[in-house]
Amino acid sequence: MIEQCPYSTVCLPATNLPRLVVAGAGFAGINLIKKLKNKRFQIVLLDKNNYHKFQPLLYQVAIGGLEPDTITTPIRKLFHGYKNLIFRMAEVIEIEPENNRVITDIGWIRYDYFVLASGSKTNFFGLSEISETSLGLKEITEAIDIRSWMLQNLEKAVLTCDSDEKDALTNFVIVGAGPAGVELAGALAEFKRFILNKDYPELTSQWVKIFLVEAKDKVLPGMSERSSEEALKVLRDIGVEVMLNTTVKHYDGNTVTLGDGKNLPARMMVWTAGVEGDYPAGLHTSESTRAKRLIVDKYNRVNGFENIFAIGDVAAMVSPEFPNGHPMLAPVAIQQGRLLADNLIHFDKYGAFKKKFEYADRGSLATIGKRKAIAEIGKFRFRGFFAWVLWSTVHLFSLIGFKNKVIVSANWLISYMTYEKANRLIIRKYFPVLKPAHRQKTNRVTP
Repeated sequence: MIEQCPYSTVCLPATNLPRLVVAGAGFAGINLIKKLKNKRFQIVLLDKNNYHKFQPLLYQVAIGGLEPDTITTPIRKLFHGYKNLIFRMAEVIEIEPENNRVITDIGWIRYDYFVLASGSKTNFFGLSEISETSLGLKEITEAIDIRSWMLQNLEKAVLTCDSDEKDALTNFVIVGAGPAGVELAGALAEFKRFILNKDYPELTSQWVKIFLVEAKDKVLPGMSERSSEEALKVLRDIGVEVMLNTTVKHYDGNTVTLGDGKNLPARMMVWTAGVEGDYPAGLHTSESTRAKRLIVDKYNRVNGFENIFAIGDVAAMVSPEFPNGHPMLAPVAIQQGRLLADNLIHFDKYGAFKKKFEYADRGSLATIGKRKAIAEIGKFRFRGFFAWVLWSTVHLFSLIGFKNKVIVSANWLISYMTYEKANRLIIRKYFPVLKPAHRQKTNRVTP
């Protein structure tokens, strides 16, 4: 039987079970749902995309190492056999806690419990011009656009005889030296060292420059001083120009203006300098002082609400140990999703939650290219080849789907043996935002 108004404007099966609406099919959302498979809940999963993406490998899509479908899984395929799950591709616009309903772009839905697992989005810190002229690295579409943008600029660079134009087209600027920025910079450096001369013999390595700009005084700020120093040394050894204690004030699509007033010509800039919680309107509650994350209690209930929960990047569980909430990492999201599932099952049976959340730190990993990585697990620190093998193993086994694991492992094996990245394709052109003066500028080609 299909439920009709006034209970919902989205067609859903009628049910006598508690309805749990989950917004977001990231690490937190899917791990929550997996533990609730065929339990006493009707689960309605909402996501603006019809796939789950493995975000830690987005940078490899951006540099042509992997195809997008190797790190994505269709949501409907992922939950085959789940009799209590309904998926709707929809974007959540607003929550109405007073009416226990959520407003989406396809209608509204009533809920008994609502879980925000919507993750995070790129934080441009109010720099609106930069948000328009640069790209983040949070979505599959952004990774594809970065790949096209990079290759388009190289194709344009071989056409021009204008040295200033060539310089701007072959300068690649990455802002933010966290794991995403470091991994992308390292991958671009490998592209420059092992592929550039073969694909673009007209461009010598002196032309292509990779700049990694970081406002703090270290790369990988979340790791120890020793690991940060080792990562910095590796980056500089492979040709990345690392600029610490440096901010970016403006970017018009052609020139990066640094905090000290210096200008850096560049036709491409990727922003990985920060993320913030991504949640809809309607939750009139306080936020954490950092990254616009919703404050939650030890059971992941959003501050001020009894039946609204937040898990993963969007949630800030503040404590003396974590004054700004837990780190915005996949292991936190996975653990919170699984524990909330246990608590909801226990609450449905006994009217009380089972256990408070305690984060089990599994360590931190970052790769800087083939055979080069940094790993911190408890008191242990690893670097080099062993850390790289550890990083590869963890990421490979974390991928969803046997097919994806096989394809990615095959790609990595070929890349390890040959440095070959076979996906250097401009499938769709990317049109970066440029100021009017720069849109009119054309390449000068010598007849």
